[in-house]
Amino acid sequence: MAFSSAGRSGPLADINVTPLVDVMLVLLIIFIVTAPIVARPIAVQLPQATDRVVDRPEPPPPIELRLDAGNQLSWNGQPMAISELQARLQAQVGEHAGNLPELRIATDPAAEYEGMARILAAAEATGMERIAFVR
Repeated sequence: MAFSSAGRSGPLADINVTPLVDVMLVLLIIFIVTAPIVARPIAVQLPQATDRVVDRPEPPPPIELRLDAGNQLSWNGQPMAISELQARLQAQVGEHAGNLPELRIATDPAAEYEGMARILAAAEATGMERIAFVR
């Protein structure tokens, strides 16, 4: 017989492409509908480029503070009291207005946190912006 399936004993392994075509057509329609929306230009006001060179003044030398294990503070290697720190920082801010020096703070691992907290509070109160922690 010509219509007999006696020779086939396994399952059919044909791929059903109808659902795939349905999904692809739906995606195509979605992209066709949304493409004109995405292609609309957005008005943005961009700044104009200039060839002007910005002249920045030379930064002042950094201030190096060192807090040792005995909570003794030194300013660029010279010992000073923590209570004088805020006044000295304020003098630096007044002297270098607009171009503040970098404040580099080094602490001994055995130093108490209170000393470091007082240094940071004085720096914040005077408006120091560039603070670095060094070893």
